[in-house]
Formats: sequence, C-alpha cells, structure tokens
Amino acid sequence: MCRNIRPLFNFEPQATHDEVHDAAVQYVRKISGFSKPSTANTEAFERAVAAVEQASAQLLDELVTNAPQKNREVEAAKARARREQREQREQREAAA
Repeated sequence: MCRNIRPLFNFEPQATHDEVHDAAVQYVRKISGFSKPSTANTEAFERAVAAVEQASAQLLDELVTNAPQKNREVEAAKARARREQREQREQREAAA
C-alpha cells in the first residue's frame, strides 16, 4: 500500500472531509502515475478524485465495527516508532 494513504475508519475523532479528499487525491495519483496531471488530463483527474472521494465517504459512513475506536495520537506514536525501527534496520543493513 502507498505509505501516504492512511486508514480513516474507526478513529476518534472521525475522518474529516479534507482527510477523505487527500486520500482520494493520493489514490488517483497512485493509479494514474501522475503527481500533477497535464492540462489535457486535469478534468479527468479531478472527476476521478471526486468519484473516489464520494465512494470513500459513503464507505466510511456505512462501515460498522464492534472494535473500540482508535486514538489518533496513540496510532501516530506507534507509526513513528515503526518508522524509527525501519530506519535503524536500514542503517544496519547499509553498514553491513
């Protein structure tokens, strides 16, 4: 999975409109291969972002779970710890 796309479901507070939009942009960038579309492709790119954003928002609204909601700060701290471990491992491998 693209590291820039983060899970948005089951968090407290819930995902914002901006977070859903940003995830949609990242998804369309990933599958199109464009970080910024050409003028000729801008309209199609923006339509795709809007469609993915709408589908994502609907999905988030309809999903249900019995699991307790995750705390954003705790999950961010876990992600930082994983990143640090990954960086340390890469440094050890590069030194070997």
